[in-house]
Order: sequence, then C-alpha cells, then structure tokens
Amino acid sequence: MAAEIHMINPFQYGGVVGEEAFCNRAKELDDLARAMENGERLFVYSERRVGKTSLIKLALDRLPSKKYLTAYVDLWPTDGEASFVAAMARAITQSLAGTADKMLQSARDFFGRLTPVVSADADGNPKVSFGISRHGSPLPELEEVLAAPARIAARRKCRVVIVFDEFQRILEYGGDLVERSLRSAIQHHGEVAYIFLGSRKHLIQKMFLDQTRPLYRAGGHYTLGPIGTEEWVPFVMERFIRSDRSVDPDLVRRICAITGGHPFYTQHLCHALWELCERGGSVTAPMIDGALDLLLERESHAYTSLWDSFALNQRRFLKGLAAEPEGVKVFSGDFVADHDLRSPSNVQRAVDALLERDVIDRDKGTFLIVDRFFRIWIDRTHPE
Repeated sequence: MAAEIHMINPFQYGGVVGEEAFCNRAKELDDLARAMENGERLFVYSERRVGKTSLIKLALDRLPSKKYLTAYVDLWPTDGEASFVAAMARAITQSLAGTADKMLQSARDFFGRLTPVVSADADGNPKVSFGISRHGSPLPELEEVLAAPARIAARRKCRVVIVFDEFQRILEYGGDLVERSLRSAIQHHGEVAYIFLGSRKHLIQKMFLDQTRPLYRAGGHYTLGPIGTEEWVPFVMERFIRSDRSVDPDLVRRICAITGGHPFYTQHLCHALWELCERGGSVTAPMIDGALDLLLERESHAYTSLWDSFALNQRRFLKGLAAEPEGVKVFSGDFVADHDLRSPSNVQRAVDALLERDVIDRDKGTFLIVDRFFRIWIDRTHPE
C-alpha cells in the first residue's frame, strides 16, 4: 500500500502570508492600490495581527515594476532619529538595485551624508546597511533621506511608493523631529505615495487627529477591521473540502462567533481544528471545543503570567469586559457597580493602563480585549 501523502495545513497564521492565505480583502486591496496610484498619504490602522503587513505587501507586488518603485520601511526595530534614517535609506537603496555594486552606487547617489556598507545575508544575497552618528543633530541626514523619494521619482520618471510599517514607533523617539520633518517634506512630493501602517489604533489616531501634532490631517485614514462571517464560510469550507475533510457552514459561523472574525484567531482556531479532523472526516461541534481547549492550554502559562502582572482594578475591569456582551458601556453606573470598580475614574485609570500595554483596544465607542483567546481564558478561569 502506498504511503499516504502528508498534507500541508491550509490555514496560516502569524507572519507574512501570500495571496492564497487571504480570506477576501478584495475591496481593501483595490482601495490601497488606488491610494498608491494616486500618490496619496494614507494612515492605515487596525488591531494587531489583522494582516496589515501581508495586505500591503500584496498590494505593492501588484504594482507594475516599470511604472512604480516601492520601498517598505519596517520601523519596529528603530529607536530614534538615527535608526529611522538608516532604516529608510536601507529600504530605498535595496528597492533601487539588486547587486552589491549597484546598491553602493545608488547609496552614493542619493545618500551622500551616509556611509553605506554592503554585505551578504544568510542566503548569500547582497544587503546594505548605513552608519550614522548618534552624536549631534541628525537633521541634515534626516532631510536628505526624506528628500530622496521625490528625487528618485523625478530622475526615473516613475511613481514612488513609501510604506512605513509600525509607524507609531516614532512616538517613542523622545521628540517630534521626525514628524515635523515628514510633514515638511511630503507636502511637496506630488509623485510619491506615503502609506503609514499602525497597529496601535489610539496612537495612530492621535498622530493625525490631534491638532497639536505635526502630522495633524496630513493624510486620509483607513481602518482594517475583522472579516465578515459570510466571507469566512466559503473560505473555510473550501479549504477543508480541498484537503478531503468537510465542515458544515453553521459550524464555521460558530468558529467566527468565537473569534469575532479576526483573521489571526480565526485562522489559528481553524488550523488546530484541521489537525484534529482526520482525512475523510467531518468537523463536529465537540471538535471545535477540543481545538479551543488545546489552544487555551498551550497559552495558559503565558496568560497566567500576564494576568498576575495586572493591578486589582485592571483585573476587575477585564473580568467585566470578558463577561459582558459586546458593546457594553464601561463607564456606566451599572458596569462600575456590577464589577466592583467603585467609580468611573477607576475605570479610566484601568483603561489607560491596559491601552498602553495593548491588552485592550477602542471599538465603536467602547473597548474590547485584543486577544480573543485571552478573553475566553479570563471568562473561564476568573468567572464573575
């Protein structure tokens, strides 16, 4: 008897994924592509793990390379103006050229104030890095790197698209030099589209809605939310069928009720469920419960450590948020009394602390616990 061919789990979560792993998002892709084509400045924000990075990279890949030059700048590793300059220069240079010699030449053409170094990555491909002094003002280098996209667009007669991922990182630099310099530069860059991605909604909103911030109203804003249940149903069913398994549409709806349609948690739960369902078999309601139990068990240690780090008021607030229906008014007298929070000011302090730690997020006039599985864990292990 021939050995059974090992099948790859069709549900992907975590990390950057390709087009095959996407559930819908057709409208979002069209909207982002249109913003790039029109040279817009667009702030794109959502909860963590919604798939912003994968989505924006797919949109970039769809642009014709002869008409567009694109640079993706990951700001997560940066910690100040100097590392911002180095990250942006590196991303632009690597988008301009693919060989070591051409990288060096491009770096010298556009970043004369910086010192480029070309080395090889783990696969032997050339990569460029830049040295910049952390002593003294970084303003000249910052102005040079921010001027580069418009210079490239003029020289190459093409549209340039710059994507800043984890853009809220610049709020941690200890000053607003990058914000002010960006505002000054981009308002003159007619042939350059700027996309600002952020996964801390309240910080990104603060940057472009607060009149005291340099980037106030510097661009449009675009929210990525969960995916609708009726879009998940055919996506999940098709992947089970393709791998010789089946799932009833009502059970897919039950999965979405658990995850709220959030891409990461929906794919994660389906991934575990697929592993439990044998080839040729059908998903059952107890299987969904078993898959969820398995995921909660795996995260139990991390969730316990996180829970122990909260102050008493924060725990009470989270227990209330986990127990109440979606849309609960957390500052109402009933919520405060029912969950022993004593006053709206205590709720506000808990909210501020939990927002800062990315445990909760704002949602339609109220708040939600960001990690859908953590919410279930709280409700199960710390019932009201």
